[in-house]
Amino acid sequence: MRGMKKYRHVIETPDPGRWELVGYEAALPISEKSNPITRELDRADPMQIVQLLKECDAEIFQEEEEALLNYKRLYSQSVLKTMIDIINKVQEVLKDPENGLIVLSGSGTSGRLAFLIATAFNKLLRGLGQLPRYTHIIAGGHRSLVMSQEGLEDSALLGTEELRKVRSGDGEEKGLHYLASFQAPFVAGQLDFCMNNLDIFLPVLLGFNPVSMARNDKIEGWHLTFRQVAERMQKLQESHKAFILNPAVGPEGICGFSWMKGGSATKILLETVLLAAHKTVSRESEISEKCLVEILRTYERAHEVTYAQSRKIAALVKEAGTSLQKKACVYVLGWHTLGLIAIMDGVECIPTFGADHKDVQGFLIGDHNDIFNKEVELTAQGPQVAFSQEDFVRIILPSLTELDTVLFLFTLDDDLAEVEELVIQVKEKTSNIQALSHATVGQYLPASLKKLFPDIISIMWPILFLEYEGNFIQKFQRELSTKWILNTVSTGAYVLKGKILRNCMVDLRIGNSKLFWRAVSILQRFTGHSQARCLDSLLQVIYDSEGVLDDLRNKDISTHILVATEKNKVVPTALLCLLRNCSVQEARMRLDTSHSIRAAIEASLNAPGHKRGAD
Repeated sequence: MRGMKKYRHVIETPDPGRWELVGYEAALPISEKSNPITRELDRADPMQIVQLLKECDAEIFQEEEEALLNYKRLYSQSVLKTMIDIINKVQEVLKDPENGLIVLSGSGTSGRLAFLIATAFNKLLRGLGQLPRYTHIIAGGHRSLVMSQEGLEDSALLGTEELRKVRSGDGEEKGLHYLASFQAPFVAGQLDFCMNNLDIFLPVLLGFNPVSMARNDKIEGWHLTFRQVAERMQKLQESHKAFILNPAVGPEGICGFSWMKGGSATKILLETVLLAAHKTVSRESEISEKCLVEILRTYERAHEVTYAQSRKIAALVKEAGTSLQKKACVYVLGWHTLGLIAIMDGVECIPTFGADHKDVQGFLIGDHNDIFNKEVELTAQGPQVAFSQEDFVRIILPSLTELDTVLFLFTLDDDLAEVEELVIQVKEKTSNIQALSHATVGQYLPASLKKLFPDIISIMWPILFLEYEGNFIQKFQRELSTKWILNTVSTGAYVLKGKILRNCMVDLRIGNSKLFWRAVSILQRFTGHSQARCLDSLLQVIYDSEGVLDDLRNKDISTHILVATEKNKVVPTALLCLLRNCSVQEARMRLDTSHSIRAAIEASLNAPGHKRGAD
């Protein structure tokens, strides 16, 4: 394998091609390991990028191999059984809607998906003439849906307080089924609160690492670690008082970028569980493993249908990458929930790639009153919170240039006259426009709209003859398909811009404790130095200090994060300091004079006389 010796991991592994083996990067949880598939992602051209990320996404559906039974997978018997147990509990709420509520909660990626999924299932219930029974919690409130607020997930006490509000607002005697996702202290506080109030709550934890790999570092201002919370839940699962649903889906295509595979798998699992519960309640039938697998297979087919468009996706990756390389922007305009996916994808790029909020930005087009019932929180708060059609027309459209790329997302069920009108407005500013459209067999794009685009990624879905609840499957497929394409386009664009080294996010923005320690891990990975030395180098860059004093080392992590989150290129600067044994000022100069971050780091890795640290 090219480059393996030069970039050898600090964490040695018995077989660099199989992450499933027990010894593969053993110090890291699955979600933080490097994926062997994308080991040379930074050297890939657009078509190769699409193929590599396609392979990574396919791992979600990979079944167990007899020779590699180290981790439970999506189709494992134990995972399917846990899903059925959870479905049975959800059915209890649906059968007695006056006395129960389903709370979906999370921070960052999982919180945004909680909002998307809660909104969808409340819409399903309203279509049946029933009252909404879903609510969501996201660290930072609705503002976190449209902007990056990573630091808020570090407070366990804030998480507890947000859950208390839901409880007090819905009556203390009602049963609350609480579903949340792994790792964030915000969620740990809520899970602990649930377990201390089992007469009211049934906690369910969703994640993609074994409990033994859950974060075990001290949560600032709190008395437990996330692993301790998860271990307590594991014991309660024996009596069905709590559940942990945690199949392994493999490392991310970009190390630790949970919006990609983790986000997709979260969407698949939650929608499958909740949709199966609704279908069986309406039929007054028992849930079967066969029913579950049938729903999961529809998502697997969506993967095949989506990546059948690989050639056109690659062309879009190239165009978006060119815009970013020329310091221009990529704007994604989506109708209804496709707009939400676009907004989420843009927001996730900010901490992952150290991006400006305008680099890749999504907008929700059309009427969104049925989505944001508290939109007052999101209006009149400046360009960083811009998300609506009005915002795009008022703030972005006047300054569009030929260097910008604009991508339109819509289905043929949307108001195509409205789509055409906006396309014409945009085309007056830039010819770099593309489209992703979803249609059902028998639907055709109007010629007047089709001729406006140089090319269209047109995805055709079969006609489904299903009952009302089943019709939502196609809606969910279209959303997931759109997410996969946007993940590939934005990630591929940043790869082409030189923001990725191998498959690591070497220019991440340090916005919370998880990202802080990931930054330290990246420094260790590429330099071979000890954690202590890498931590010192990181603090030197954060505080613009050539020497790290004991009083800096003794500060709380949250203090470091508050300073670091306002700074650019912290991790690559620290990496060059370690590789070159140079000052912070020299490292910054080298980055500023290099055409990309990746090029600057590779030049240092290849520098004559460069040796890995002896620590």
